[in-house]
Formats: sequence, structure tokens, C-alpha cells
Amino acid sequence: MAHRTILTERQRSVLFDLPTDETAMLRHYTLADDDLEIIRARRRPHNRFGFALQLCALRYPGRLLTPGEVIPMEITRFLAAQLGLKSDDLAGYASREETRHEHLAALRDLYSYKMFTGRGSRDLKVWLERTAETARSNEDLARRFVEQCRATQTILPGITVIERLCADALVAAERRIDARIADRLDDEMCSRLDALLTEMADGSVTCFVWLRQFEVGQNSADMNRLLDRLEFLQTMAVDRTVLSGVPPHRIARLRRQGERYFAGDLRDISGDRRLAILAVCALEWSSAIADAVVESHDRIVGKTWREAKRVCDARADDAKAALKDTLQGFSNFGSALLEAHEDQASLIEAIQNAGGWSSLRGLVSTAAQLTDTLAADPLAHVVHGYHRFRRYAPRMLRALDIQAAPVAEPLLAAADIVAGTETTTTRPLTFLRRASKWHRHLNHDDGNRLWEVAVLCHLRDAFRAGDIWLTHSRRYGDLKDALVPKEVARATPKLAMPFEPELWLADRKSRLADGLQRLARAARAGAIPGGSIEGGVLKIDRLTAAVPEEADAMVLDLYKRLPEIRITDLLLEVDDEIGFTEAFTHLRTGVPCKDRVGMLNVLLAEGLNLGLSKMAGATNTHDYFQLSRLSRWHVESEAMTRALAMVIEGQSALPMAQFWGAGQAASSDGQFFPTTRQGEAMNLINAKYGHEPGLKAYTHVSDQFGPFATQTIPATVNEAPYILDGLLMTDAGQKIREQYADTGGFTDHVFAVTALLGFQFIPRIRDLPSKRLYLFNPASCPKELTGLIGGKVREPVISSNWPDILRAAATMVAGAMPPSQLLRKFAAYPRQHELAVALREIGRIERTLFIIDWLLDADMQRRAQISLNKGEAHHALKNALRIGRQGEIRDRTVQGQHFRMAGLNLLAAIIIYWNTKHLGQAVTARQRDRLDCSPDLLAHISPLGWAHILLTGEYRWSKKVIKSP
Repeated sequence: MAHRTILTERQRSVLFDLPTDETAMLRHYTLADDDLEIIRARRRPHNRFGFALQLCALRYPGRLLTPGEVIPMEITRFLAAQLGLKSDDLAGYASREETRHEHLAALRDLYSYKMFTGRGSRDLKVWLERTAETARSNEDLARRFVEQCRATQTILPGITVIERLCADALVAAERRIDARIADRLDDEMCSRLDALLTEMADGSVTCFVWLRQFEVGQNSADMNRLLDRLEFLQTMAVDRTVLSGVPPHRIARLRRQGERYFAGDLRDISGDRRLAILAVCALEWSSAIADAVVESHDRIVGKTWREAKRVCDARADDAKAALKDTLQGFSNFGSALLEAHEDQASLIEAIQNAGGWSSLRGLVSTAAQLTDTLAADPLAHVVHGYHRFRRYAPRMLRALDIQAAPVAEPLLAAADIVAGTETTTTRPLTFLRRASKWHRHLNHDDGNRLWEVAVLCHLRDAFRAGDIWLTHSRRYGDLKDALVPKEVARATPKLAMPFEPELWLADRKSRLADGLQRLARAARAGAIPGGSIEGGVLKIDRLTAAVPEEADAMVLDLYKRLPEIRITDLLLEVDDEIGFTEAFTHLRTGVPCKDRVGMLNVLLAEGLNLGLSKMAGATNTHDYFQLSRLSRWHVESEAMTRALAMVIEGQSALPMAQFWGAGQAASSDGQFFPTTRQGEAMNLINAKYGHEPGLKAYTHVSDQFGPFATQTIPATVNEAPYILDGLLMTDAGQKIREQYADTGGFTDHVFAVTALLGFQFIPRIRDLPSKRLYLFNPASCPKELTGLIGGKVREPVISSNWPDILRAAATMVAGAMPPSQLLRKFAAYPRQHELAVALREIGRIERTLFIIDWLLDADMQRRAQISLNKGEAHHALKNALRIGRQGEIRDRTVQGQHFRMAGLNLLAAIIIYWNTKHLGQAVTARQRDRLDCSPDLLAHISPLGWAHILLTGEYRWSKKVIKSP
């Protein structure tokens, strides 16, 4: 039987090589007293050594030593020291083949090891087939199998046997899942699904391709196109129970495959698999399109409010000229009346002389109009969006399966009236809060248009807050269902808070009391570093730089020592050492990409913002269709994340990286990227960056300069909720202890959650003197600080919501829902969420403690400054890399934009790895020249330079590494 390769050489090495690092040898190869007694029963030194070595190999990695295998010197020295022997004593071992077999028999008898044969092998094969359904990759299944053999003390079979067994188990599991889904479909549903591949939509593409071509819309036309697809899928009525019992990652993989296949290719696939892909896509796209409908409505409401504000502002600007003339007219009349009064003349004659009664009436009328204009708010103009809403809103409300919490039931009833499912002449206002500004405007509503606009605007807010939700939705699902149970929350080890609120509150009270006393003493003594409190007012001085003068000269010298290199050679060198291209597995088979140069071309096209067509013209190895095929079947979000993690882990292990930090601190910031007006995905306008549309890449950078996480977010959103995504959803992020951010990353909710999860959150707050402290008992505050107090902490709210606070934090740790999604819900409508209010109160406590520590700790301020500067320098590297298309992101889809940002981040990480490695070599050369290379100076070096890297021109690859795809 032919060898079925599912692992790379690097992956095999991880599973089967003998360990050589000290930690692993101490863990696996430390011999116990009874081990030594058994080993010393062997007569000759080389036999004792060989017996001990085979025992260690059986324990880890769990295999037999092969004839002629070269044993690493680290292992021989480690065992020789324990056995009281010399490393050379191993040389004569097993000169007789019988000795090896005798030792193996003795080891099996003494330690109960067994070969991979008989009933034991059959049991392991059954276990392997069962486990294959939940395995997330080929490597994952092979690793689980090896660990199971170790747990059952079964000696590992050969690597070819393991790969064949795993490959067969994966194929069998895939077929079982396909058959399980297909068997739950009746004949009529099978016919409907197959028809998606033959029936045409819009006269140009099949229904299958038409259905998957959707994005979040910007206007009513986009919304109606989304609703066309949603209603089409709803008429198919695929039962969601067909996916019961199927692991979520299997569902996601089937969906991703369906999004890669063309209709003709999918028709050629066997029945069960084709039907499984079609059923999964129909159900998953239905949920995704419903989410896109809600998000599109959110954007349309936002657009309506922006237009209303512009109208309001424009009218106010237009009124300025009339306001000046009106004030001048009143000034003339007033002067005339005052003069007549002082001269005791007739006031009537004074009015006549100043312009007459008709002129005065005109001024009064104009003044009344100006008063209304200047006092108006955008609510007075949102009714102009009525026709935009009317073109899709009734249809949207009928199509969406909206559920509501009790607090939002009046809103849902009002929505039924807008949808036309409820016929009534009354227009209830019970969905409005008592103090809402809408009441005043609705009293003058003519034709109920403003009432419908009010309902649709409140629907947007309710979706954001989670007061209403969609069934089977990932983004807009029921918040209560998303939170993990209390039992799971209590079992979550990462939670840095007790299960009883009284303990946590007592600790915070003690820390606040101590912190206030320390700050008051420093204020009295004038000893606040870089600041002062005078008359209850906080004043902060600008932090000065602390970079040694010698650092600049050393940086220039080190970068001069770096070799000039083409970007293609740089990528090959880093991949030789790390193997990051192995992360890009085939979506169908799970086998790592074999066309290494082709994959590097794809990644380079993404990272340099060239696109595949431009890269095909600039490289000497692949054409557009070859690159497109590689991109379609190998490049996905998870693969990008795995590759980035490999590069970050490799860079952090380099000796040079240790001078910059321990990998336990990070900063995060958003970087704006302009897009073209043709872009349709997240190209929203943020006035902070001008009047052109764009998006932001929100990136976490470790203190070792590694960009370990990045997200593509709309330019208009608040960055703060995304901080926890990078910390909790990556392995590198979970190692972080101090997280720095600029003002845009600061909210009370972020303060709360980072503290509850054990992160030290240190934002640089630009307007810190305006922030206020919150205390449990403001009356006990030292008099020097009374001007800084903002209010009292609502302790009962925290206590009563403590179980749900635990659940929310544990949900973020579990990854059941992205933390940013939960935080956005909490921040959307805090008046209706006790949990959101409780988190805000916790955040106020943590923010108060942070402000006290910040004011008293100049070192903390400097660490934050240094870390945030690393992030800014990282932005400069990315700006230099995105050379294609004038730096604009022109992809039309969210997925395309995400891949472009992820590719740019991965390319930056690869360059940082290469620079870190070669800067270390330059430091060694500098030390040989007896030049200063003290750790204090090396801490100021950055691996973010690019002047020595040739980024432009043709992208040619060495003939030694070019292989045909």
C-alpha cells in the first residue's frame, strides 16, 4: 500500500524525535530509584546505558530506538550523569541484535509495555475512528493518537503506519458525517438542494453561487438584495436538526468548502458529500445573511442620523448670516428706544424712526425662526429617512425571526405594526423611555412617519444591546444562551476573582483606602512624579524621553552590519527555519501545501497589497490561475493565525528578543487604511481620518515587537472592545500580564474585564485630569483629593450581579463568543442591563486604582510610553510594506479585506523575525570589535527597519527551491 503522507517532516519531528532541551529531559528522562535498581542489574556499562536509553525512549516519545539511530549528545550526557557512566560507554551497545530484543522483552515484562498488535491495536483503531470526528486537523489527530498510545503504554508503530491509520480514520469520519447529514434529508429536500447547482439566478450565475455572494449593505437596494437571498433560503426550509451531533468545526469546514467550489465542480462530487455541503451552506448562509441584514439596518440607521445631523448643522450655518442681521436690527431698535427713554421722548416715534412696526414684526418673526433652528437637534430631521426605511423595513421585519426580552416586548409589538402583520390605527409609545426626546417630536408627527422611524431606530439599539435577538444567530443571538453556566464559570481557572463578591469588595475597599492615603501624602508633600494637585485640580507634566545618547549611534552601526536582502530570499530563509507555510493546509484534505514557492507568492501578494494578478506578472514561477487556486484552497483565517503564531513563537525564542522584554507585556492600537469608494465591505468614513472611506487594522504588539494578533474593524467603531480579543483568542495573548493602550482603547467595561481576568490594564489617558475617582465612601476621602471625586460606587449592584459577572468573564475565556461582541452589547444600552451597570461600577473601581498607581509610579508611565511607541513604529513598517495600489485597500469583500490585513501583519512579523535574528548576529560581531553592547543600550534597538530589504521590482525565486505546483 502506498504511503499516505499527512504530516510534514517538521511535524513528524515534533512527535517522534527524542527531546534535547533541559526542561523536557528533566520531565521525561529523570530516573527513579527503582529504575536505577533495574538498570544496574545489567552486567556491562554499555548494556546498562542502552537499557536506560531504551526505557527513556519508550516513556517519551513512546517508540523503539531504531538500529543505527544517532542519539543526541545532550541525552547521553544527561543519562550518563545519572548512571555514573561516561558518554562513550554507549558505543558498544547492541553489537548483538539479540541484546536489543532481550532488553525489549525485559522492558515489556517489567514496565507492562505492549506492542501495537492484537486486541490492543484493535481497541486503539476503534478509538482513533471515534476521535477523528472531533480532530481539528491531521496533526491534531496524529498527536492525539500518539498521546493515547503513551497513556495505554502501547509502543508506537512506525510513522508510516500512524499516518496511514490517521488518514483512513479521517476519511472514514468525513464519510460518516456526510452520510449522517444526507440521511436526514428527504427526497424532496435533496432535489431542492441539487437544483441550486443547475437553476440560474439573475440570468448569469447559478443559485448556489448567487446565494453566497452577499456582504453587509449600505442602502435600501443592498438590503433588498440580501432579503431576496434570505427569503429564498427560507422557502427551502432546510431543517436545522440535520446538523445535530455534528462538531462545529466540521460544519465550518463544510461551509468553507462550499464557498470555494464552483457549481460545476460541486456537481461532480459524490452524492452524500455534495448534499452535506449544500445543506450546511443553506443553513449557515441563512444565519449569516440574517446577521448581515441586521448589520445593514444598523448602518442605514447610522447613515440617516449622520445626514440629519448634517442638515441640522447646515441650517445652523445658514442661520448665522440672518442671525447677525437680526441682532443688528434689534440693536438699532434697542438703541433708539433707550435714547428716547433718556430724552423722555415718544417711544412710538422712536420705533417709527428706527424702521417702523412692520420691520420690528419681521425681526421678531425671524428671531423666532432662528431660535427654533438653532435649538433643533437631529431628531427634527431623521424623518427624512422614512422613504429609505419604507423600501425595505416591512419586508425585513417579516423575514427575521426576532425574539425579545420582556423589557423589549413593547418594541417588538410596535415592529409588528410597521411590518404590517398587526393592523391597528393606534401607534403605541410604550417602547420609549419616559424621558426620551422622541416624545416631544412625536407629538407633532404628521402621518406617523416619524413614529415608524423611531421604532426602527430603537430596533437598532435593542439589537446592539441584546434586548432583542435572532434565533440561530452568532452575532445577534440570545445573550443568555451565549453565557456559560455557573458551574462552568466556577471551574474556569483563569478567572482572577473569588466566587464570593464580599471577598472581592473587601479587597478593593482596602486597596482604595491605602491608595488614597498614599496619594494624599504625596499631594501634601508635592511628591507626585511629574504632576501636582493644587486646589483640588490635578496637573500633569509632559513625560520626558529617557534614551541614552549612545543608543542612536549603536542602532545605525548595527543596521549597517545587516546584509541587504531581497524579500523573496528573506521569506525563504525564515520558512526554512520556522516552516510557517506548513500552516496552510488544503481545505479538503488537511494536507500542508506542497507548493511552497507558490504559497509564498500568495502571501507576498497579500502582504504587499499587490493582489494575485499583479504578483503573477511580477514573479517568475506562477501564473494567475495557479496562485488563485492556491489562495482559494489553502488561505483562510485560521491558517493565517496558525502561521502568525509560529513566527511569533520563533521570534520570541531568539536570544536578541530577550533584551526587549519577556513577552508578558503588549500594546494595542488601530491603524487606518484608506479604501476606494468602490469598496463595499467595511469602508466607513471617520472624520478623524478625513472624508475618504477606510478601515482599521487593530493590532496587538508584544514588548518583543511581535504583532501576535490583528483584526480588521470598521473605521468608525470604538477600539476598546477589541483589546480582549487579541489577549484571549491567541496563545501569545494569554501570556500577557500588562496590556497598554491609548485613549481610544479605554472604557470602564474594559477596565473591569481585564482586572477580572488577571490582566493589568494600563491605558495612556490623554485627558487624565478630567477623569474622576469613584469611592465606596466619598465622605472618608482626604481633603486634598475631594476635588477629584466623581461619585460613589454602587456596591449592591455588584453583589447582586456577581454570578452573571462570573459567567460573562468565563464566556470570554471559553471563546464561545468574541469578547468584543459581548463588550459591545454591554456598552450599547446600559440603562436596561444590570450586568452592564455592574461591570461599569467594577470598571470605575479599577480605573480609580489605576489612576492612583499611575500618578505615583513614574516607571509605569515610562513603560506605557515605550510600549505604545513600539506600536507606532510598527505602523511605520506596515506603511512601508503596503506598496501596491497606492496603499489603498481595494478588496470589495470583508473576507478579502481581512486577508489583506492578515497578510500584511504576517509579512511584518516575518521581517521582524529576520531582523531580530540578524541583529543578534550583528551584536555578536560588534562585541568581537570590543564595542559597547550593554543590555541597557540593546533595549533601545528596534527590529522594525526595512531599508536593507528590497521590496519592489520583480519577485524572483532561487532555482534551487522552485518546484512545479
